Amino acid sequence: MSLKVAIASFAHVHAGSYAQLLGAMPDVEVLSADPDGASAPDAGPRGAELAKVFGIPYVDTYDELFAWGPDAVVVTSENSGHRELVERAAAAGAHVLCEKPLATEVADGEAMLAACEAAGTILMIAYPVRFAPEYLQLRANVEAGRLGDVFAVLGTNNGKIPYDARQWFTDAELAGGGALVDHTVHCADLIDGLTGGATATRVYAAANRILHQDKNVEVETGGLVTINYDNGLMATIDCSWSVPDNGPTWGGVSLQVTGTNGSVEIEPFLPHIGGTDQNGEVYLAIGGNLDEAMLDTFLDAVRTSGPATPGKPPAVTPQPDGAVGLRTLKIVDAARRSAVSGQAVDV
Repeated sequence: MSLKVAIASFAHVHAGSYAQLLGAMPDVEVLSADPDGASAPDAGPRGAELAKVFGIPYVDTYDELFAWGPDAVVVTSENSGHRELVERAAAAGAHVLCEKPLATEVADGEAMLAACEAAGTILMIAYPVRFAPEYLQLRANVEAGRLGDVFAVLGTNNGKIPYDARQWFTDAELAGGGALVDHTVHCADLIDGLTGGATATRVYAAANRILHQDKNVEVETGGLVTINYDNGLMATIDCSWSVPDNGPTWGGVSLQVTGTNGSVEIEPFLPHIGGTDQNGEVYLAIGGNLDEAMLDTFLDAVRTSGPATPGKPPAVTPQPDGAVGLRTLKIVDAARRSAVSGQAVDV
């Protein structure tokens, strides 16, 4: 079954990966639009220029994109633009894969879930680390009870500051914040998957702008978030942009999970071939493409569910779904409030 898939914006750094993968799929027609690309202050290409790089068709406006009648829409705009694009996709009856975080504000996230529910469309959130083999094995061990009762998780999602390629990541209005917003959600999603959706009840966060002072950004560049869940679990997430600009790779994710029977640590992006060349240290990742695994899961669900029927849930709800996105957004929102107040806050 051939699918028409629209890419709404090239603002997010992952948009290029999705464009390349979708463009290579023989049973997928792709159309893209990035109307804000021409005015973006980014070093890398945007708009029609970037679409040409990946060899995919392009239109100048979102009106043209949605008039095309897509079966599915991949939303990769600035975080603040997610709500409008998801609601437009839902109104058009298109299933949605939305970049993380779900939105910049909880109220926007709730409205997005309501729009997709009313339209009967899928809303999946782009958390590709869920599809890492190391994580899938960890989750299987937890679900089988091999770790006993899990009571502590230590997560890290450290990376480079996404400043040169996509400057909006350091714009508080467009991104919703800095490192707290950008990197807390990945680990929060992995924890959500391990616990079956346990509810975060209390969050304490500390953040500062010590890192990258030379860039004069106004958002937090480093942070530490502690989360209490209703099942007794305590989690700590280091979400800092602490990888230097000249590092050989963007960063990485790690998760240490401790239960009454033992502890397991995973680092999905650690396997690599290392070395040096004339430009310095080289880091070549090894393993499958997590973006591809995520897209395959989303498109399989779109095919199985078929056209959306208003008021009727889709036949398949691929994970992580909008509810996961909202739970992780609420953690980010609490972390922002806690960092400002200096106190632990309720989620």
